[in-house]
This record gives sequence, C-alpha cells and structure tokens, in this order.
Amino acid sequence: MAYKRAVAPPDLLRGHALTAAMVGIGMNFAAEPTMEPNIEDTLVSASVEGMEGDDLRVLAVLVTWLDVHHPWINADRLVRATHTLQSHRARAFWAAIGAWLEKDRRLARLTRLHRGKRICLLRTGTAFQLGRRGEDSRFEGTPLLAPAGVLRDRTADALTPEELARRHLGYHYRVFIGPTYRADMWAVLERDPTLTPTELARRTYGSFATAWQVKQDWQLLAA
Repeated sequence: MAYKRAVAPPDLLRGHALTAAMVGIGMNFAAEPTMEPNIEDTLVSASVEGMEGDDLRVLAVLVTWLDVHHPWINADRLVRATHTLQSHRARAFWAAIGAWLEKDRRLARLTRLHRGKRICLLRTGTAFQLGRRGEDSRFEGTPLLAPAGVLRDRTADALTPEELARRHLGYHYRVFIGPTYRADMWAVLERDPTLTPTELARRTYGSFATAWQVKQDWQLLAA
C-alpha cells in the first residue's frame, strides 16, 4: 500500500493521557509524564480541551508554554493540524495565537483559521469581567476576547528551553537542527534505528522523501 501522509493526529488526547503528554512536553502539572510525546499533537489536543471543555487552567499553562517555546514548534505541522479542527472555538484560539505571536512569521497562517465575530473565552460573564479588569493585553485585537486575569501567566508553569531539551529528545534535535520534520526523524531514529522510511514518515507526520533521505544519512553516519 502506498504511503499516505497524515496531517491530523488519529485521535485527540483526553483526560489522564492528555495531562501526561502535557507534562511530557514541559508543562508543569502534578502527573507522571509520557515519554517524549508528539509536541504538536499535544498542543492541538490541549487547545480543544481548554476551549471546548472550558478548562482555563489548561489554557493558561498552554499559553505560557507557547510564549516560551514557540520558536521550536514545527510550524508547518501545527498549521496543518489546526486546519483540520472542527471546533470553531479552538480555531479562534489558534488564530489569536497567530496574531499575538505575529513576530514569528512562521505562525502567520494560523490567523486564517477564524474570520468574523470575536469568540469569548468565557461562555458567560465576559462583559462583567471586562468591566472589572479590562482585556488580556496578549489578545487585544485578536479573534479571542479574553478578560485580564482569567488566564494566569506564571513562568513556573512551563520548563525552560534548556530543561526541556534535556528531557525531550525530539525537542533537543529541534534546537540542534531546527524545528523541522527532519529533526523529529533523527530523534525517532535514535530511539529505534530499525524503522523503515515509511514507518519513520508515519511516526513524524513527515513526507516519505524526507524520511528516505534522513534514513540514508543515518545509515551513512552509522557506517
């Protein structure tokens, strides 16, 4: 059967699996981490849990993590995955992230995820909270209408890049090579060098051509 490149995760993470994955990519929750989970799968799943499940704590930590670690996100993968989301609230969240982090031009395509009326972060009480505290400065003028103080911003909620690079091999290679599919493939091959190019591409959501070349490079250095 010919290789067909995947875009979205097969299933969104939920419950304990999501919490463990978030800890695994450096978000500080009281749970045992999943070992080196896929970064973009975790981010997309957390956004749906936060926006559809109204989990403000998850959203707060997610936004803090994005502020710290966005330079090492695989932007192409994140954009592809978020464009498959059915949740209009989650799509508005990512459009707002693209506008907030506008200096990272790789994330500019996220702003296309939502058009039209702004989405309230809170399903009720937004006007009251805005009257008391005003708007969260990070999201002013974006598709997400968020009152100040609702999403706390504590640096302690996320590991530093140095800490995460020591714990997550895929992140380590993204720092070393750049936030690309190639970096993820090198990390996966280090764990399992027996993988075929097709298996390697599937695990990392990359193209077969990139996986084939990485496998050739890996075998050359191994020799």
